[in-house]
Amino acid sequence: MMTEVDKDLENYLADHFIHKSNWLRAAVLGANDGILSTASIAIGVAAASVTREPVVLATLAGLVAGALSMAAGEYVSVSSQTDIEKADIAREKIELEEMPELELQRLAEIYEQRGLNKETAMAVAKEFTAHDVLAAHVRDELGITESSQANPIQAALTSGLAFTAGGILPFLVALFLPLVNMVYTLYGSALLFLIVLGALSAKTGGSSMSKAVIRITFWGTVAMGLTALVGYLFGVNLS
Repeated sequence: MMTEVDKDLENYLADHFIHKSNWLRAAVLGANDGILSTASIAIGVAAASVTREPVVLATLAGLVAGALSMAAGEYVSVSSQTDIEKADIAREKIELEEMPELELQRLAEIYEQRGLNKETAMAVAKEFTAHDVLAAHVRDELGITESSQANPIQAALTSGLAFTAGGILPFLVALFLPLVNMVYTLYGSALLFLIVLGALSAKTGGSSMSKAVIRITFWGTVAMGLTALVGYLFGVNLS
């Protein structure tokens, strides 16, 4: 049963943004990539075409392919990280069984490096070892914590859905807004979407909103500008 102290500790930890880092990173990366990738594709094709159909088709293809690629890439990446963590934990179990005294000394040295004196560090190491030796070494020697671990399926779904949510915005612009000056319309709307996303992610993560907006605006402009340049330089009439 959860005590009042446990509840207070849980509420205290919930106030820190690091516990949101895994899903927030995947969501922001997915949405940002969705907006930027599909908008860049649409801009590049629009710069080389005089009709709407090629722009819409290319944007839709980029949206679908990008969402699937993002989900697959995130799943593989996080799965690889998880496999490495599991392998390290398994190795640590063996070391704890084969050389417990050396592992205890290692743990004490870690606490010494963090500022405890030799006697206190050893006392703390012994107490943690008595309570849960593996958990102590996983946390303090390997640096693996609950907040740093990610779920591959959750990360993949988050990235894929976020990419789709971001990418559908430029797609709707290409589908419904006037074809005249489409390149500038796509750029302006995508930039607006990126600014909103940067502000929301900064607010959710508790970081500087101005830095996030400037960063996302600058790199978004570079990506879309270069794509438009490619379209103008190598474009052909796709009608």
